[in-house]
Amino acid sequence: MTSPVLCALFFLTSLSSVLAADGKTHSLSVPAVTPAVIALILFGLSALVHWIQFFRFGRQPFMLALTLGMTAMAVGFVVRILVSHNPTSLGLNIVSTLLILLSPCLFLGLDYMILGRLAVMFGPDISNKAMFIAPTRVATIFVWSDVGTFLVQALGGSMTTSSNINSVHLGNKIALIGLALQLVSFALFMVLMLVFGSRVRTRFPHVWRGQQGKAFTVAGGEVGDWRILYFTLCVTCVAILVRSIYRLVQFIQGYGGYVSTHEVFFYCFDSLPLWMAMSLYCAVWPPRFLNSPPQGEALELRKQDGTPSYA
Repeated sequence: MTSPVLCALFFLTSLSSVLAADGKTHSLSVPAVTPAVIALILFGLSALVHWIQFFRFGRQPFMLALTLGMTAMAVGFVVRILVSHNPTSLGLNIVSTLLILLSPCLFLGLDYMILGRLAVMFGPDISNKAMFIAPTRVATIFVWSDVGTFLVQALGGSMTTSSNINSVHLGNKIALIGLALQLVSFALFMVLMLVFGSRVRTRFPHVWRGQQGKAFTVAGGEVGDWRILYFTLCVTCVAILVRSIYRLVQFIQGYGGYVSTHEVFFYCFDSLPLWMAMSLYCAVWPPRFLNSPPQGEALELRKQDGTPSYA
């Protein structure tokens, strides 16, 4: 999943070297240094912990969506600081805009893959009854939807840094379309996630309440209660939803709108919610829960099917 997204990001940010041909200021306001430094420290520290967890718990490839996403956000704020000292650089503006705008697409991809893996972990007898989309197709459907909306946002986002006002307005419209499509896709995913939790709780109460695995500790190993990961997933989805609505409002107002020209909205409804939510994975590291065998009714069904305990 991360490969096509990162390749697209690399390609589009590379355009900055071609587009950076004039000396005009490409931001309506110069970014403040202090909040950018604070954001850099926060995202940088969380990214460091994520990388430590990544190597500590088996280097699961799907977790690269989180580690690379948080790292890209930190780098985005590094470039944002550079922009504050050199606001006439089109190249720096493009790189900063794309990294901060598009890195959260990786967070969406991570949540898509987590839900799919949670469902698969219990075997088909439970997962097929708890979800209205085949669990093995959840990641594929939503990740590729994410990639498509990512590319649309990337195109629009790169155009908003142009010195040509017509290109800026067109870029806003394109990015708005990408954000709207992403929001629709994400809303469908949230419905799927909530339906999954509700059906497991009502139709398979032993699976919902019967977790007798290892107790959760921040610095511990595998954990038996998968619900901790599920509720964390719900929290991260709320944060992403808040951020998506903020971005939608921003692009609806346009490049010179009130939201775009006041940084406080960016930090309160974009950076802070994302950092707080995704930092939960520092402690609630998904592989700690997904590697645990199912308990209760889920385990009994797996024994009947003759399928392995681990997904």
